[in-house]
Amino acid sequence: MALQIPTAISKTKGAASESTVLLCLSHLRWNFVFQRPQHLLTRAARTNTVLYFEEPVYENVTRATLRAADMDGVRVLTPVLPEGTTAAQAIVMQRSLLNNALASLTYDRLVLWYYTPMALPFSDHVDCDVCVYDCMDELSAFKNAPRELVQMERLLMQRADVVFTGGQSIYEAKRRLHRSIHPFPSSIDVAHFHKARKPTKDPADQAAIPHPRVGFAGVIDERLDIKLLDDAAAKMPDVQFIMIGPVVKIDPADLPRRANIHWLGGKSYAELPTYMANWDMGWMPFALNEATRYISPTKTPEFLAAGLPVVSTAIVDVVRSYGAQGLVQIADADDIEDKIREGLGNPKDLMRRSVDAYLSTMSWDQTWAAMSAHLSRVARPRVEAALRVGA
Repeated sequence: MALQIPTAISKTKGAASESTVLLCLSHLRWNFVFQRPQHLLTRAARTNTVLYFEEPVYENVTRATLRAADMDGVRVLTPVLPEGTTAAQAIVMQRSLLNNALASLTYDRLVLWYYTPMALPFSDHVDCDVCVYDCMDELSAFKNAPRELVQMERLLMQRADVVFTGGQSIYEAKRRLHRSIHPFPSSIDVAHFHKARKPTKDPADQAAIPHPRVGFAGVIDERLDIKLLDDAAAKMPDVQFIMIGPVVKIDPADLPRRANIHWLGGKSYAELPTYMANWDMGWMPFALNEATRYISPTKTPEFLAAGLPVVSTAIVDVVRSYGAQGLVQIADADDIEDKIREGLGNPKDLMRRSVDAYLSTMSWDQTWAAMSAHLSRVARPRVEAALRVGA
């Protein structure tokens, strides 16, 4: 049977007080790592209905369905498509599932919030009041990025009413591509990570590891400089390097294995302060490559809020902000041992007052409030022609 492409869908008006639905289209799994989308959208969900439409999963099913779950106040929608579905069929199926999800709701205002331009082919027909592109990373530089991603981003920039960026560097790279683009670097939930400043029982899988401990928590992928990690561990056999996070896009067999490198796997956001409370330092051994050129790591303010000294490689946004303020030590392969040992020799509360003053201006609550202010100023015609990908 031939697949029919659904036509444009318009908003369903509510009859009572004004209500808003925020529909987020993302390439990230909600329950993968708690990061920028989760921080922002859980705050949006306090006053709006938030739907989080993930990339599809492919299973042994006969027809496409939409798996729904409520997580952190957000309705998470996961398309489940039959194994063997082609790319063209996947677009049609996801478009139909998206239409059905929206048709089941009553609302006055619809906000489309994109994290990936690759969602455009199945969502470009949706009539919305505001279209947002939160460009948190330069996705085209990541490993296994789709070839058409740059073209899709160009189309999304045309459609978006407002664009946010995940840091200053990526803002500077894209600021000429849109009339209303605004930088919002990584923010911090200070109260959550302040828990790490209090004595806390060591987690079972970390308790037997001796001190001093230098820790990293984040996604372990091509952005991590595994050679630097291996070299640092070889130079400092008395220092224990604790690595927390899921391993993706790289072969776990390629990770360095030494007695003082400890791969503890992924941990929940709630667990992180407990681990950090029992570290002596945080570090960010990022590779300096295309994938890291524009990143603004959330780990930087999280480690600082946890009360840890921090050493990082020369990530541009870290150097220009935290490094310039003297809050983070910047190191390379030649002086990594000196910088780590210097940090380990300093008391953990050496810069606490300066750190707290700096972080007080960058909470996720403040970021969401500022983003919301931008959205409230956007006025889009109630009915617009659908933007057709490839037209």
